[in-house]
Amino acid sequence: MELDWDSLDTWTVVIGGLCAVATAIPGCFLVLRRMSMMGDAISHAILPGLAVGFLLTNSRITPVMFIGAACAGLLTAAFTQCISKYGKVDRGAAMGIVFTSLFALGLILIRQSAGYVELDAGCVLYGSLEFTVIDVVQIGSIEIPRAVLSIGSVMCFNILFIALLFKELSISSFDPSLASTLGISSGLMHYLLMVVVALTTVASFEALGSIIVIAMLVVPPSTALLLTNRLSHMLLLSAVIGLLSAFLGHVGALAIPQVFGFQGTVTSGMVAVAAGLLFFCAWVYSQFQDPSTRIAVKGSRRGTRVPASTGDEA
Repeated sequence: MELDWDSLDTWTVVIGGLCAVATAIPGCFLVLRRMSMMGDAISHAILPGLAVGFLLTNSRITPVMFIGAACAGLLTAAFTQCISKYGKVDRGAAMGIVFTSLFALGLILIRQSAGYVELDAGCVLYGSLEFTVIDVVQIGSIEIPRAVLSIGSVMCFNILFIALLFKELSISSFDPSLASTLGISSGLMHYLLMVVVALTTVASFEALGSIIVIAMLVVPPSTALLLTNRLSHMLLLSAVIGLLSAFLGHVGALAIPQVFGFQGTVTSGMVAVAAGLLFFCAWVYSQFQDPSTRIAVKGSRRGTRVPASTGDEA
């Protein structure tokens, strides 16, 4: 195993870490709202929006792509709610109906645009984290991968979004009724979160694909949930776990296959595997802890308890 930490391997880990942090932050609220599968639905359902952006602009890096993804994310949430409410269908089944239909439509559109853009089914599913370091931009005398700028910008936006609306998101996640009493629109917070998830997913799409990004939306926050009873700590822990997953995943992608006589494997896949192993370790550790010290997830049997100020504990 040879690691080139002077350039390629460093940037690969940096891009993977940025993706992990960007997805883990909104993922915490998806987990607390018991909406983890909504991240799954959105990550698949944004594909038609991406494909339309590809067809219109013949480029993978365009504001049209982000707008299309945001619209697709909102439509996913809206369609799911409508089907569940008016069709009297279970919410999980409604998500399955919406995201499978939109994902299939997106695949058809991508097949039609295959001759115009550099995109294939493999990239759609698990991304191409190793190759994102090749597409660079010149900033002064330094060459920086374009993905660092795009994903880094989304990560900073997510941090700012959570910082500005921390109280509103916290209270509406734990107790929507209390949020309404305090004049906080739970519906608005829900759809703003869906837009953030959609934008984060499309920013991470090229590096992680529509499948691996689901793991990074759910696994690091779920791992952090096993270790802390404070929402602020959960956000920080999930980011750290995501960063550690990116590092261990890249090293494991290069080292582990060689043990079995192979040259290497997909880094994005190993990042998800590393995140899963960290979750398992946290789960084992949590079995020796008092369950009452963990955050009570919305709708769980343990109930919910939110402080009147910020909803930081439960």
